[in-house]
Amino acid sequence: MIEIAITEPGGPEVLKPQSAPVPKPGAGELLIKVAAAGINRPDVLQRMGSYPPPKGASPIPGLEVAGEVIETGKGTNRFAKGDQVCALVNGGGYAEYCLAPEVSAMTIPAGLGMVEAAAIPETFFTVWHNVFERGQLTAGDWLLVHGGSSGIGTTAIQLAKAFGAKVIVTAGSAEKCAICLELGAQRAINYRKEDFVEAIREETGGAGADVILDMVGGDYIGRDFQAAAMDGRIVQIAFLGGSKVEADFMPLMLKRLTLTGSTLRARPNEFKGALARTIEDKVWPLVVAGQISPVIDSTFPLSEVIEAHKRMDGGQHVGKIVLTVE
Repeated sequence: MIEIAITEPGGPEVLKPQSAPVPKPGAGELLIKVAAAGINRPDVLQRMGSYPPPKGASPIPGLEVAGEVIETGKGTNRFAKGDQVCALVNGGGYAEYCLAPEVSAMTIPAGLGMVEAAAIPETFFTVWHNVFERGQLTAGDWLLVHGGSSGIGTTAIQLAKAFGAKVIVTAGSAEKCAICLELGAQRAINYRKEDFVEAIREETGGAGADVILDMVGGDYIGRDFQAAAMDGRIVQIAFLGGSKVEADFMPLMLKRLTLTGSTLRARPNEFKGALARTIEDKVWPLVVAGQISPVIDSTFPLSEVIEAHKRMDGGQHVGKIVLTVE
């Protein structure tokens, strides 16, 4: 088979196709003939050498795929050869065939194609765990999402709205803000032109955001403290603006804030399996009903993975970039 290797840390040009044996599924694993694979920010960080795969994971990038099960390992019982699935994987998605733990594979919701299905696992797992489980978002809460036009952001807007929350986002252009409003955000703040702290106070009548999903970090951390409501929850999932910052932590105490964060890739398969079952139970009916759908920015064939990563690096995309595999 053909897979895409990271030949050395660097820019998109370090991604090179190489020939490799088709892997054999071990106990509890599925072998998937990949039809599509989502591109995510962790793939870029891994390419740059700053996010190595966990021990035992494939060094090939790609954390989510959709395709057909062509072989099952010992002890599998949910899926059989010929089933169409999407799956969160520990690596190896940029390839013609990929191994997936059966527990983190899901039946593709009715009405979705392979491209849309491949754009779901990483973002939906991330948003559900961080916004609804760690952030404890409930109906009526105000949710602030930094990076509202990203794959994570567009997912968070739709999920939060579907479960009765009110969403405010930050984004970097008028066009991106308009798309976020179309998806259901109550307010979209162009961070290049507005102070999001003041905008949130205005929109919430001075109360602040109950939950903040932050993938920026940097000087946003201290400003999140200012923007948060009393007893607010701030969930950190990335540090695009840096992880080291000087901030006044006094509001953390005075407002009784909770500051938390998580990563997904290194979590055990059992944890991811539990997330998969929760998403199938609570989110899949909304997807089937058309209330929620992944936002697809663009698709690239696997052979054009360099161009796909250039698109990601350029920061102009809205929603997910997906690789297709012939």
